[in-house]
Amino acid sequence: MPRPILATIHLSAFQNNLNVARRHAPDAKVWAIVKANAYGHGIERVFDGLRGADGFALLDLQEAQRVRALGWRGPILLLEGAFDLRDLELCSRLDLWHTVHCDAQIDMLAAHKTNVPQRVFLKMNSGMNRLGFTPERYRAAWTRLNALPQVDEISLMTHFSDADGAKGIAAQMLAFANASRDLPGERSLSNSAATLRHADAVLESDWVRPGIAMYGSAPDFPAHSAADWGLQPTMTLAAKIIATQNLEQGDTVGYGSSFTADRPMRIGVVACGYADGYPRICPSGTPVLIDGARSRTIGRVSMDMLAVDLEPVPQAGLGSDVTLWGRAKQGAVLSIDEVAQCAQTVGYELMCGLAARVPVEVAP
Repeated sequence: MPRPILATIHLSAFQNNLNVARRHAPDAKVWAIVKANAYGHGIERVFDGLRGADGFALLDLQEAQRVRALGWRGPILLLEGAFDLRDLELCSRLDLWHTVHCDAQIDMLAAHKTNVPQRVFLKMNSGMNRLGFTPERYRAAWTRLNALPQVDEISLMTHFSDADGAKGIAAQMLAFANASRDLPGERSLSNSAATLRHADAVLESDWVRPGIAMYGSAPDFPAHSAADWGLQPTMTLAAKIIATQNLEQGDTVGYGSSFTADRPMRIGVVACGYADGYPRICPSGTPVLIDGARSRTIGRVSMDMLAVDLEPVPQAGLGSDVTLWGRAKQGAVLSIDEVAQCAQTVGYELMCGLAARVPVEVAP
């Protein structure tokens, strides 16, 4: 039989999370963000769960081709725009919208030979300091684009750096409003955190861009959990117990003997390790669900295995289900955000880090 580990993609959770975004932004259109192979879930696997969105946003042309091959005829946005003049030829062929964030991309458009003007999203660097024109240069960039016959409609876009925290979005909102005042075109401002937390940004957004929220992770964890927002996990990583051990007081577990039993205890060995995408950095005590009941890891995570405490689940043994994150068969949920916090990272990284050797199934 195959090694007992499985990732499950839940299409109904995507539909639920899309509905959550729509409830928070009832007058806006919603981009389904499927960059990074749909955050590690697989574009082809998640498509049916997200086809109710108004458009798909992603990074590279290969991903755009995959979405078109699935039969999508609506908008597709390249979030980082074209990287080369030749990319614009495929944008024309596939009818792609694309971001413009620097002078070089305007130069590419000026040199592009096409009979069909393109829809572009002009990006402002309102404080994130990654991509985009500064507020002082934004209007000049719009003027250049607007003069090009290769350009049709110009939409306006920025990205918030602190929508999930105490600093908030006020300064960036003001910078965007001042620099884009009276410029025509649809606006796209709100990422996941802004969509859920900041109604003022949603009101200014013709398009919202909920990324991580679409995948059932809270953008502002631990201030709010996914459940607080009504989000459901779209990925479950589960494995089975393949062995048990009875420890005496003083016995150690795993490499480096990092865990020492302070009393007699029973542990299970699980068919999951860092080569499957479970973070090696997760310490003893990282939560797991065993047959739906909450327990914890014991000792270091190995390449192919990890150990769990069976004391809270005395009936568990060989073949018992262990949910590393997501939804257990019994209905209990372990948020990926909790596991990520133990690993000193975010849920995005765990989703994207699912290893290719882990089999994946799609559930309705």
